[in-house]
Amino acid sequence: MNFKEELERRTKEVQEAVFQYLPREEGFPARLAQAVNYNMTAPGKRLRPLLMMEIYRMYGGEGEIVYPFMAAMEMIHTHSLIHDDLPALDNDDYRRGRKTTHKVYGEALAVLCGDALLNYAYETAFLAFSMEEDTKKTARALQILGRKAGIHGMLGGQSVDVMNEKKEMSRQMLDYIYENKTAALIEGSMMIGAVLAGASERETEKMEEAGSCLGLAFQIQDDILDVTGTKEELGKPVHSDEKNKKTTYVTLQGVDQAQKTAEKLTQDAKRLLTGEKDEFLQMLLDYLMIRKK
Repeated sequence: MNFKEELERRTKEVQEAVFQYLPREEGFPARLAQAVNYNMTAPGKRLRPLLMMEIYRMYGGEGEIVYPFMAAMEMIHTHSLIHDDLPALDNDDYRRGRKTTHKVYGEALAVLCGDALLNYAYETAFLAFSMEEDTKKTARALQILGRKAGIHGMLGGQSVDVMNEKKEMSRQMLDYIYENKTAALIEGSMMIGAVLAGASERETEKMEEAGSCLGLAFQIQDDILDVTGTKEELGKPVHSDEKNKKTTYVTLQGVDQAQKTAEKLTQDAKRLLTGEKDEFLQMLLDYLMIRKK
């Protein structure tokens, strides 16, 4: 398998599935829809919907019921980026190689754009109810989506991160932030893929555990790239953690040890997937540790 070609093909498939749910830019709220689409169509890895699709298919899922959930997860993730970039939080000017939303559309519309995406994500996920007669799997998937995005997941992690900015943090608190701010949506993506395909509760729990390992490894790699990467590679400012005086795995462990921690977590995630016949998924996990953006 040529991994790069296969990754490009599957990412394109994910984009087509996600983009079909984007709002039309028409009527009085056209400017808000433009801001939403400006963010949703920006270059990106589409990692969360990609993982959802791969796990869905790994457990034998067929059909398109996973598509609205893939779109919803990408919308929730994108909403978090828009709000993260606001002056009240990280105050960043660039994201994914282009100007951030508040720089293009103004701060007020950027706030509304993030709000709109978070709500539109659930509007989109609800469409799955009309795609199958047995709605139990859809209902369970929605429970996971809501919890992993909310106060007990991503938003909870973001709140702890914001409230402790420029303060020294313990490893325990940093792990809580990473587990929720970053890993929760990755866990949710893998769990939803499993649930929609009809996987057992134990298999779904295993996907949650694998997503936790992968999410922590992914965030640690982001910490490393903020120190070792370039603005051209990342499409956003580098050294922003240092600028904002953030505690990261790099500040706690140094680059070399942080890299070893990320590699171990990736191997743990791969072990949880051992026995599952998905060569691409295994290669994807390795790729995420050597990425430059």
